[in-house]
Amino acid sequence: MIAASKDTTLGCRSHERRLVIVVRADPVICGHSGEARNLAEVALERGFTEVRIVTWPLDLLVTSGLPLKPLDGVLPYSKGIEVERPEPVGDYKVVDGRHLAGMTGRLIELFTDGVPTVCMSLYLSPHTLAVSEALRVARSTGLSVPVATIAEAVGSDVTNVVRSCAGDGRFGGAAQVLSAYLDNDLAVAVSEYTKELIISSAQQIDARHGTCFAERCRQRVAISYPAINAAGYLDIKPAQTAEILSRRGLMRDGYVLFLSRLARAKGVDDLITGFTASPACKELQLVIAGNGPEAQYLREFAAATPAANRISFLDDVDDDEKPHLMAGCAAFVLPSKPRPEFVETFGIALVEKMLAGGGPVITTNTGGIGEAVGDTALIVPVSSPHSIADALDLAVTMPSDDQATMAERARTHALQFDRTNVFDRLLERLTEATERELSTI
Repeated sequence: MIAASKDTTLGCRSHERRLVIVVRADPVICGHSGEARNLAEVALERGFTEVRIVTWPLDLLVTSGLPLKPLDGVLPYSKGIEVERPEPVGDYKVVDGRHLAGMTGRLIELFTDGVPTVCMSLYLSPHTLAVSEALRVARSTGLSVPVATIAEAVGSDVTNVVRSCAGDGRFGGAAQVLSAYLDNDLAVAVSEYTKELIISSAQQIDARHGTCFAERCRQRVAISYPAINAAGYLDIKPAQTAEILSRRGLMRDGYVLFLSRLARAKGVDDLITGFTASPACKELQLVIAGNGPEAQYLREFAAATPAANRISFLDDVDDDEKPHLMAGCAAFVLPSKPRPEFVETFGIALVEKMLAGGGPVITTNTGGIGEAVGDTALIVPVSSPHSIADALDLAVTMPSDDQATMAERARTHALQFDRTNVFDRLLERLTEATERELSTI
């Protein structure tokens, strides 16, 4: 088992192995909540005796503004995976940080109970910050802390925190996040694009303050693509798909699908305009599945188009239904575009669709999307509704043999992101990292 750098493992319960994942977990609509589930499931298969997902209380999520799945539509976790939602610390006189204190306190308890632990945080702020503080306190107790850590940086870590701090000249906020990230035994990014974005932002900090974050990130940050449960998309029964589509009033190949968060950076308005203008889609429906801050605006936008009666919004798609909606569509469109607040740094939904089969994927070459889809999708320029219309015309009129060939190539490319491959490589890299560090002590 992986040794914990800088800590003694004397007295630890070495027959046990624990994985702790700190993340915005279900019911949050986010690809990385699904990634956490996937890593947890593989950990059980790989012999971890205990898996815990440490996340936020449900009442906090409801009031947070984050897009959420229906609670009754969230698939259960396997036996052996426990989801913990620590209660906040303090009362109303503690103006901020109560929930973060609850999370940090629970992590301290887990880190000091003697069980050898791998702790992975997805999202640097605030999850990696919580892990960093919990480790500092745990080690100060003098107790055995057999813990090795992995921090995964995702797109919003950079756009929403590091890059905004760099642009505003707020050294402290950026330094806190970057230092906590690099203090982990293994620091990973979800794509090459994400790593370059981190380095670019760090260079701005270095140029202004004389620090060396960029070079440290260049040397230390590895790439770990998001872990996806390929099996959940490969064995789709056509009869079950037909039944699910019928309940939604849909027919196989009778609709174009968008399934992701409803946010400005996702380009849904461009899709609506392009779909309306597509001659080949005049007999098709457009299904927009998801939720998010732009939901009401997009509903009003769609209602004002000539295709209003052929556009439907679904905000209650559950985990079981999603693969079937993807497999049955005539085309799947995610016309993401870069925004100051968000850049698509991978594209988990695209890979899921590629695994599920069905009609072609239409997307943009924004951020890390190219790494997700390779050369297996129809690529359109960003913010170009007429290009989306042309791509839809091509996709829905494509001969069936050509479409099948394209779908098979897409599936083959997507299999590299299967959760087992990703998990095993993470553990290999973590072992290598901790062994290197221990050799220097």
